[in-house]
Formats: sequence, C-alpha cells, structure tokens
Amino acid sequence: MENAGIKIFAGSSGIAFARKICDYLEVELGRSETITFSEGNTFVRIGETVRDKDVYLVQSIGLNPNNEFVEILFWVDAFKRASAHSVTVIMPYFSYAKGDKKDEPRVSIRARVCAESIELAGADRIVAMDLHSHQIQGFFKKPVDHLFALPVLCEVIMRMRLDEFVVVSPDAGFAKQARKYANYLGTTMAIGDKTRKDHRERAEIMDIIGDVQGKTAVIVDDFSLTGGSIVELSKCLVERGAKRIMACLSHAVLNEAAVRKIEASAIERLIVTDSVENPHLVHSAKIQCISVAPLFGEAIRRIHRKESVSPLFERVPSKVVACSTDAFPID
Repeated sequence: MENAGIKIFAGSSGIAFARKICDYLEVELGRSETITFSEGNTFVRIGETVRDKDVYLVQSIGLNPNNEFVEILFWVDAFKRASAHSVTVIMPYFSYAKGDKKDEPRVSIRARVCAESIELAGADRIVAMDLHSHQIQGFFKKPVDHLFALPVLCEVIMRMRLDEFVVVSPDAGFAKQARKYANYLGTTMAIGDKTRKDHRERAEIMDIIGDVQGKTAVIVDDFSLTGGSIVELSKCLVERGAKRIMACLSHAVLNEAAVRKIEASAIERLIVTDSVENPHLVHSAKIQCISVAPLFGEAIRRIHRKESVSPLFERVPSKVVACSTDAFPID
C-alpha cells in the first residue's frame, strides 16, 4: 500500500478530523484513549506499539484551548517515551497564535510559550494552517509547515459562479493575504478600516477602502470568535452599495451567540473549514463547512515520503480539491 508505515493518532479534539485524514490516505487510525478524571486531570494512553515509528498526532487547540494544549504535551511525551522515531504535531488550528506579540506592558507572548512547551515535550515537527501571523513559525526551533486554506476556499468560491465580485479584507492586517485571494480569483479587493479599542472582542468598522458599489463582496479572514468584525463589515458594505455579501473563514471558532448574529446579518453564506470541531455550526442555514483534512493528509504523505510540501502553499492537487468539496455541492 502506497501510504504504509504512516501512523496517525488523534487527541480528543482531533478524532473526526484524523478519521478524514485516514480516509484520504487509506490508512487506519491508531488506537489510543484520553480519560478526564473527576477533578479535571487528563490521562492519555497509546493502544499499540509505536517503537521506531514516525507518528503524526492530530489535535487542534480550539474551543477548549487550555485542556487541548496540555493534552498535546502529554501525547507527545507518551509517544517519545514509547520510543517513537519521530512525532509530528498536526495542529489545524492554534488558538494561542493570537498571542504573538507584546503590544502592551506586563503581558505574556502566549504563542511563544506554547511553542517552546510543545518542543520541550519532544515534538520533532509541527504542521499548522493559517497561523495568525507568519512570525509565529519563528517561535519554534523545529520545522513548521504552514499550510493555507486559501486554495481550497478559492476553489469553492469559483464553483459558486458569482457575478462581478470583490474580495474584502476586514482590516489592513489581513490585506496581504486578501490580495492573494484576489490574485487567485482574478479580481479586485477592498479593505475595511477597523479599530479595536480593548480586549472585549468588539471591533468597529470605520470605512471601506475600495470600490464595492453594485458588486458581490466576498469577505475573507483567518478566524472569527464572535462574528462581530464580519457582521459589522457586512453592514458597512451594504451601506457602500454592495449587492450581495459572502464570507470565508479559515477557522470557525464561533460560539452560539456568534452563529445567531451571522444568521441575522446581511451575509448570505459563510464558508468555513473543519479545522475546529464546532457543534454550534451544525444547525445554521447560512454556514457551510468544507474539509481541509485532505490538505493535511497530502502534507503528511509528502512529509513521510520526504517530498516538498511548499507546492501546497499556493495551489493544491485536484484530488485534494475533489475530496474537500465534493461532499458539499456549491453549484
């Protein structure tokens, strides 16, 4: 079998995602269990031998970030103590990536602390998607493969066959990545002038830079917690004459209130990925989830065969696109 020897295991928040990766690679998911004791302690156990194996651990740090992060440390330690040859952490979403700088006095650079802890536990490589900023790769001393949802999301947008449309970045910070969306799709872009006064997860859109009059606006962003930015941006876009509003998120870390907010907004459809297992999305008529597990599966296959992963940063193989989108017809 082509992918024989690939050993994939899942943490408690990565089971569904890991199964999709295994389906793509046509391998079996490794046996393991996670137990949470009554006082909150976490216990992990590997259910098969991993001696001298290259192990891939799938676990997002998402809706329960503290427990999920600590669980990664325990899993990595368990694999190394079981004499695994290498341990690659497959982390579709890294919640603490938001803490990437010291932009006010007496605060922690949380992403760096997490990165160092994962490495000290014994991780040999990290694979993540759409980190909040590229500099986070520098917090790790071990290799980091930084994947992007952009090619998969863009293929979905193209299948929607929209009329004249414009890509919209919610702020200047995401403008560079939004430009890549616009270039991939062969269209123009606009930028929201956003301000955030404190840590209360509330943003204010001051203006729109660019022409959206009479066009379908496609908002793109890496993640959303409360839905506030994209909902406020959609209001501003309607005021500026946009005829339809669509949106794409790499990571949907939305709570129940955020989903209700999006349901009541001018956004017609929100396309998200399954990088975070989020039960709040299930009953939404507007939110559509596509899988990036095939993208990670292809990255694992290339890493295991010692092939280059960099082609996946810009454009993904047709097989990956087909596996990601066929279960979610757009046309």
